[in-house]
Amino acid sequence: MASVTFTRRYTSALLILILCAAGLNARQATGVLRGRVVDEAGAVVPGVTVSAVDAVGATKTASTNSEGGFVIPGLMPGRYTVRALMSGFNDFEAVAVEVTAPPGEAFEIKLSVALATESVDVHSGGGLSIEADGNANGLTLRGSDLDVLPDDPDQLAAALLALAGPAAGPNGGEIILDGFAGGRIPPKESIREIRINKNPFSSEFDRVGYGRVEILTQPGSETRFRGQASFNFNDEALNSRNPFAPARAPFQSRLLGGNINGPLVARRASIFLDFQRREIDDNAVVNATILDASLNPVRFSQAVLTPQRFTTVSPRFDYQFNALHSLIARYAFSRWGSRNDGVGEFSLPSRAFDSSRTEQLLQVSETAILNEEVVNDIRFQYTRHRLRQEGDDSQPTVRIPETFIGGGSPIGLSLTNEDRVELQNVTSFMVGPHVLRAGGRVRGVRVESVSRANFNGTFTFHTLEQYRQALLDLPGARPALFSVAAGDTSARVSQWDVAGFVQDDWRVRPNFTLNFGLRYERQTNISSNYNFAPRAAFVWAPGSSGTQQPRTIVRGGVGIFYERFREDLTLQARRFDGARQSQFVVADSFAGGDSVLDLFPLVPTLAQLAEFSIPQTTRRVAPDLQAPHLRHAAISIERQMPFNITMTATFINSRMRHALRSRNINAPLPGGARPFGNVGNIFVFESSGVFNQNQLIINANNRFNKRMTIFASYVLNKASSDTDGAQDFPINSHDASTEYGPSALDVRHRFFLSGFVSLPLKLSFTPFILYSTGRPFNITTGRDANGDTLFTERPALASDLSVPGLILTRFGAFDPNPLAGAAVIGHNFGREPSFFSVNFGLSRSFKFGDVPSPSKKTDADNPLGQLLDSVGPKEKRYELTLSVRVQNILNRTNATAPVGNLSSPQFGQTTQSVGPYGSGISTAGNRRFEGQVRLSF
Repeated sequence: MASVTFTRRYTSALLILILCAAGLNARQATGVLRGRVVDEAGAVVPGVTVSAVDAVGATKTASTNSEGGFVIPGLMPGRYTVRALMSGFNDFEAVAVEVTAPPGEAFEIKLSVALATESVDVHSGGGLSIEADGNANGLTLRGSDLDVLPDDPDQLAAALLALAGPAAGPNGGEIILDGFAGGRIPPKESIREIRINKNPFSSEFDRVGYGRVEILTQPGSETRFRGQASFNFNDEALNSRNPFAPARAPFQSRLLGGNINGPLVARRASIFLDFQRREIDDNAVVNATILDASLNPVRFSQAVLTPQRFTTVSPRFDYQFNALHSLIARYAFSRWGSRNDGVGEFSLPSRAFDSSRTEQLLQVSETAILNEEVVNDIRFQYTRHRLRQEGDDSQPTVRIPETFIGGGSPIGLSLTNEDRVELQNVTSFMVGPHVLRAGGRVRGVRVESVSRANFNGTFTFHTLEQYRQALLDLPGARPALFSVAAGDTSARVSQWDVAGFVQDDWRVRPNFTLNFGLRYERQTNISSNYNFAPRAAFVWAPGSSGTQQPRTIVRGGVGIFYERFREDLTLQARRFDGARQSQFVVADSFAGGDSVLDLFPLVPTLAQLAEFSIPQTTRRVAPDLQAPHLRHAAISIERQMPFNITMTATFINSRMRHALRSRNINAPLPGGARPFGNVGNIFVFESSGVFNQNQLIINANNRFNKRMTIFASYVLNKASSDTDGAQDFPINSHDASTEYGPSALDVRHRFFLSGFVSLPLKLSFTPFILYSTGRPFNITTGRDANGDTLFTERPALASDLSVPGLILTRFGAFDPNPLAGAAVIGHNFGREPSFFSVNFGLSRSFKFGDVPSPSKKTDADNPLGQLLDSVGPKEKRYELTLSVRVQNILNRTNATAPVGNLSSPQFGQTTQSVGPYGSGISTAGNRRFEGQVRLSF
């Protein structure tokens, strides 16, 4: 109640501040910079980025329309530096351009063709800026900047999140495509611009900006048709052996992509069409311990072929109604297919299942310049997912945690139909020194699911020896746990959420900007009504008089951010509500004498479960569940150093309350009684967890010249929590006080370095270096000692090494059977190995085929055309680029977390390697060489 009262008071005060700010100087006149961009022959050039930069670095931008026109409203009268950027043309810059109120004459920009340039530009805002979205620790990548990134969409996503750095909060980074979250990563050649970590405290976004990646796709050219075709290839012969595979595993990847774009209606409509076909003959590495035919423990290591196919095609249409209204429509169709999913690590080949998935996406957006001070954007998106999975579930599953998982497939025939819609509207308007943005969002999702997961039943054993004895039918030998699902295979859920926001960027003085914002969010399926998210930030350039570029910028901000309760959690609770689908769990520790567990290896029937009065296990959503909310506070200092070096130091404090976790509220109490009687387990999603994080982030960007750019970051991080997510159970469901400790996100040190270097012989070199210390991982006993049917128990550290039954490890001496009341080790007690990967690309471009001059008329008719014909090198029609990308050039083994189960014969060992960009599993090879050939025309 106190927090609600505080939020209401804070919200009321913030609303008053916003209204007061909007009223100040409301009648102060503002100027507008308007004009047209043409080339040397006088033809208009659409799609040019035009920016107006004032004396303290504040930048406002616009793009030219199909008629080459642009409008930049809301400028204070004065002198500005005007810049224009467009691929294929030299950069334009004009200083001391006078902007007046009312607006003066139109300003014409003439671009010259760039001839045979070999350069790259990583844009970080053009120096320090006091704009809210001009933070120097943010990056904007466009054009040749994208060569730093991999071509494979999955690796591209991993690299972008690594480039963005660790997100503030427990839910990781976020990728937004053309204004919408959750879309697939498009082919790299279809990307116009990538913005990273921009404007972290904007109320327009539901998440904080740290770790946010915004991707904008390419429009079509409105002057002539252009295109690209590329082919990437990799084979196991080019790779080093996966260190966890018994031999060099078969592997080959082929990626064919291309695009074509150009005008549909002259100076009014254009199209950009991209295509990509990805074929990966990958493999999954199994490293398990099983029993041979003589029931002796043996290591089982095998690489299983897992072919994957991916096809996508996406047209984008741009239509310019007039100088004030434009429309963008984009459609994407994608199809995935894979075989032998579900295999790898401890999961044996018998568990394999096949998957196929299709996705259709439609995006429509309309931008209207209502007047010289008001711009409105409305966006709509619809996505349609269809997933089919099928495996052989005729045999029960046999599971020994972190030892092996065998038997039948975890699923039989599974179908998921998912439809999502989203509507956004954002209005921007200028009122004196205020830039106001207001808008809202409505999202809806409907999921229909058919699942036979665990209909075949699962037998779980504590140890391999317990399993061996059960196979021998020795007295008293039986599984530790049996679970099975039955009943209605179908379930469905619908969910809606709405959000509204208002944002005011107020230029109080030439060297000081205040940002106020308020956001409200609400969703169905939970009762969480007071989701107000006030936010405030400032930007200050101390010592700046407003007449020169600032050398130092101080930024600060604080805000509330909410997380959504996902629809898949609601679906899980509805599926296992005890009526639609039944889930039975039988634990040996509380089975007593005769039990259905004695029927092993036969699967008990529902009649036999009823005979033994086995109650169901149900899932629920706590009635008082609240949307998790984060309070982020940050302070940063940006400094322009000599030699074009920009340094930024940022400290971020994050605190989450109402973090999600799971709990068995009917777990046995000491003595064996259950709080709600003998009605089985009641697993509840609740919001009782906490998360705290502190980060110090150091960024350095250095553009030495057009031949060399370097950007790097270092992060010192400490994160603590008592839950690692909605599916995380505490060791004791009746007391979670012992769970607080290192979070799974507690990676203490991270370092990243990337950039561009132009080498002799016109070679381009793009490094991508990552280092991080290890994540924490949990160490458990692998046993269910308290009868809650969960294997979350942790050991105690032994102080007396003479106690029998101790397990001596490199992590310490553990007592797997601690006495009642003994202090057990904390959550996430262990640390996985550090990660270090050096990746780079090397490319060389060849240009050929002269582009005809604008005209072949006489000098009198076209002296410029004749001049271009006779002076200097001509623009080339074709460009052939040959590239090689190397991942993990040092061939370092980057291992995943070791096995943390003390009952496993592989405790403390690692069984898989991490992907080259610090996430996912790498199976193709430890070091990889990938070649690419690309033709542009």
